[in-house]
Amino acid sequence: MNLREMACTKHPLQRLASPARSISATVHLLGIASFAASFRWLFKYPSPQQEEFGGSFQFLTIIGLALAFTSMIFGFFADLTLNKTLFRAKNIVSVCSTPLEVLISILYWGISLIDKRLLFPEELQLPLLPDLGFHAMPAFMLVLDLLFFSPPWTIKFQGAVMLSTAIAFAYWAWIEYCFSYNQTYPYPIFTVLSTPQRIMLFVGSGVTCALSTMGLKWLYGKVNGIDKMQREATNPVKLD
Repeated sequence: MNLREMACTKHPLQRLASPARSISATVHLLGIASFAASFRWLFKYPSPQQEEFGGSFQFLTIIGLALAFTSMIFGFFADLTLNKTLFRAKNIVSVCSTPLEVLISILYWGISLIDKRLLFPEELQLPLLPDLGFHAMPAFMLVLDLLFFSPPWTIKFQGAVMLSTAIAFAYWAWIEYCFSYNQTYPYPIFTVLSTPQRIMLFVGSGVTCALSTMGLKWLYGKVNGIDKMQREATNPVKLD
């Protein structure tokens, strides 16, 4: 098989060729450029939290951005080398990072509608373009990659719940560990909420992340004409 034929190969249920040195590589490179610009903003305009234990990685936004960046890097180098191992690595990271970025966007813009000061003090709030770069572009680019340049997800609802719950409570454990050093939380909302309310927030976030996984699976089936994926997403308990 020559390089041209390899570049055109794809999973039979995947819409567009990937890995491939064409549209796929362009999309992954755009994602890398966008996420790199967001990380550059962190270094150009440091926040007080960057001097604390955990630094910027106290923020779920930055953890999600790092995972999204990793996914796009794997995807881009898979496109350049036509390496299936790198392509599989991209897809594995994507199963975690894509629902997480959708959750981050839902939480961020939802809470912002209530009171943005629950997320950042007024003096640290972002201009519109960097705000979109941190809290909208990662979800958009990862969903785009999923729908057109990735094979269908095989994760079931039970697996999505377990993964999402693990992510939610791992993040809670991490910020509590950071709090033990810093005596402050990265997001003001954690200070406002009581411990039971924080538990409810993290449980709700885990459920939302699992539902976003199933929603993305349904959307993949809808866009790519795969009825089985839509059935699995809308009837998660019923197994064929």
